[in-house]
Amino acid sequence: MAYDRNNIFAKILRGEIPAHKVFEDEQTLVFMDVMPQSDGHTLVVPKAAAENLFDLDPAMAAAVMRTTQWVAHGVKRAFNADGITLMQFNGPVAGQTVFHFHMHVLPRYADQPLRSHGRSMAEPRILEEHARMIRAALEI
Repeated sequence: MAYDRNNIFAKILRGEIPAHKVFEDEQTLVFMDVMPQSDGHTLVVPKAAAENLFDLDPAMAAAVMRTTQWVAHGVKRAFNADGITLMQFNGPVAGQTVFHFHMHVLPRYADQPLRSHGRSMAEPRILEEHARMIRAALEI
């Protein structure tokens, strides 16, 4: 499948669709998932056009992982999480639904299952508050 420049993350990167941004640098953008599986569910995307892991330049993959690790620390602190789950999907059969490479950062808690993804949108004011909490934990 060829990279679709009109996928939702490409539109967010171009500023055509709003997002609750947490962090941005030259190579990556971090924002809140609008259908969170856990409070604080955050997405890390490269600014490069890459459908999946197999299309991602190794240097960009390293940049995404650096940002993901740093943001995971902030998410864990901001939400006092017991742990963090990182998820990344490649292809429809693997569960990928947005065809722009991205990492999911999910705070996890003992005895608390994840909510279903794609079922309901979170309130924008809650997502903005969660983004603010993560930014504060990252001291940015």
